[in-house]
Amino acid sequence: MCWLRTVVISFIVGTVVGGRDFPPDFKFGAATAAYQVEGAWNVSDKSPSIWDSYIRRYPERIIDGSSGDVACDSYNQWRKDVEIASNLGLHFYRFSIAWTRLMPSGFPNTVSEDGKKFYNDLIDALLEKGIEPVVTLYHWDLPQSLQDLGGWTNPLVSDWFADYARIAFSLFGDRVKTWITLNEPIIFCEIVYNTAMHAPGILSAGVGNYLCNKHAMLAHAKAWRIYDEEFRPKYNGKVSLSNQILWLEPENENDVEITETSRQLMVGMFSHPIFSKEGGWPPVIEKIIAEKSKKEGLSKSRLPPFTQEEIDFVKGTYDFFALNYYTSRTVKKAKEGDRIGPWPMNGASDLDIHLTVRPEWKHAATSWFYIYPEGLRRQLAWLKEHYGDIEILITENGYASYDISEDDPDRVQYYKEHLEQVLLAIEDGVKVSGYTAWTMIDNFEWSDGYRSKFGLYKIDFEDPLRKRSPRASAHYYSSVVKSHSLDVDNKFTDEL
Repeated sequence: MCWLRTVVISFIVGTVVGGRDFPPDFKFGAATAAYQVEGAWNVSDKSPSIWDSYIRRYPERIIDGSSGDVACDSYNQWRKDVEIASNLGLHFYRFSIAWTRLMPSGFPNTVSEDGKKFYNDLIDALLEKGIEPVVTLYHWDLPQSLQDLGGWTNPLVSDWFADYARIAFSLFGDRVKTWITLNEPIIFCEIVYNTAMHAPGILSAGVGNYLCNKHAMLAHAKAWRIYDEEFRPKYNGKVSLSNQILWLEPENENDVEITETSRQLMVGMFSHPIFSKEGGWPPVIEKIIAEKSKKEGLSKSRLPPFTQEEIDFVKGTYDFFALNYYTSRTVKKAKEGDRIGPWPMNGASDLDIHLTVRPEWKHAATSWFYIYPEGLRRQLAWLKEHYGDIEILITENGYASYDISEDDPDRVQYYKEHLEQVLLAIEDGVKVSGYTAWTMIDNFEWSDGYRSKFGLYKIDFEDPLRKRSPRASAHYYSSVVKSHSLDVDNKFTDEL
C-alpha cells in the first residue's frame, strides 16, 4: 500500500506552486492531551479528574460508551510517542500535564514522585531527540476534589491553579521553555455550562459559564505573573493560553455589525482582558449582558465585572497568542422561532444570533466540523488588526474522520489547504511563528469517544499494546516539516 499512498499524496500536492517555503525560523509540531492519550487513570497515587468521574456518572453521553481509562496507553507507551515525534521530524511536541497525576490532592501539599518521574522522563526523552517540549498545564482535567468545592465557578480556583502552575514551573521550567496555561476556556466554560455535555456535566447557562470565564482569566494571569516574576529571570521562557476560535463572517451584508459583535464574544471574552490595550471585558459584550440581566429582573449583571485592579492585573499577561482553529460559521440575527443552539457551535442567546454554514463548505466527521481553510487566514488577520503585531503560534489544527484506514487523502488535503493559508497570512505580514497538527495519534475525543479519528498515526484500540501506524497524512506532514516547504512534490518520502 505504500506505493498507493505515495501516488495519492503526489496527486494531491502536485498542484502546489513551487517555492512555497516557510520562514527559516518557522516551527512545526504536533499535539496531544493527557486525558486523551495517557490512560493509567488510577495508577499509583493519581486521583480522579472530572473526566474520570464524568464518564462513570454519564456513560451515555459518550457516543460509543468509551472512556479514557486506557486511551492510547501513553503512560506506558510514551517512548513510542517520542519515536513518532522524532520520525515526523517535529520541532516541538505539545502535550499536557494531568493535574491529578502530578498533584493528587489538587493542592501543593502532595506532589507525586511517580507523576514527577513520568513527565521528567518524557521531557528528557524529547530533548534527547532534539524536540522541544511545549507543555499545557490545563487541558480540561480538573481534579475532582476541586470540583467538589465548586471548580471553575469558585473564585478560589484561580489561586489553586496558581499553586499548581508554580509547582510545574519549578519542576520542569529548566527544560520547558514554552507553556500554555489553559487550553480553550471557551470549551471548558461555555460548552460545559451551556450544555452540560462535557465534564463536570453541570448545566448553568448564562451564569456558570460567565463565572468560569472570569476565574479562568484570573487563573491564567496569576500563573503568567508567577512565571514572569519567579522563573523568567532564570529560564527565559514564554507563557500564554490557547483559544479555540471559530472564524465568524456575515451571512449577508445586513449582518456585518452583529458579526463583529459576535467576534467580540467568540474571541474577545478570552482575549480582550489579556491582549487589548484597555483590558477588561469587551465593552459591547459587557453592555449587552448587563442590559439583558436588568430586563430579567436581576440586580447585577450575570457577567461578573472586573475591578480596576483586576483589569490591570490580567492585562498584558502574554508572550504570544496561541490559536486553535478548525472550522468557521456564518452569523445572522436570530428571527422569532429560530432555534438558538448552544454557544459556540450554533448560536448565542445573549446576542440573539444564529450560526450556520455555507452550503459549499464540506462536512468532516463530527457534527460541528465544516471545512473552510480561508477562515484561518482571515482570523489571523483579525487578530493582528485588533491586538497588534504580536507573535501567533497555531497550537491546534487538524481533520476529523470516521475512517480507520491508513490512506487518508481528505486529511492530507485539509493540512495542505490550511498550511497554504498560513503561508498567505505570513505574506500578509502576520507573525505566525509555528504550526501544530492535531493530533499526533488517534485518541479519546471527549464526547465523540474513539469514533472520530484526528491522528497522523492510527491507533489500534483493540490491541493491548495500542499499535501505532503512520497514515498517509503522517508521511505528507513529515515531508512538509523536513523540506520546510509546501513544494513537496517529488520530495515525498515513505520512510517513517
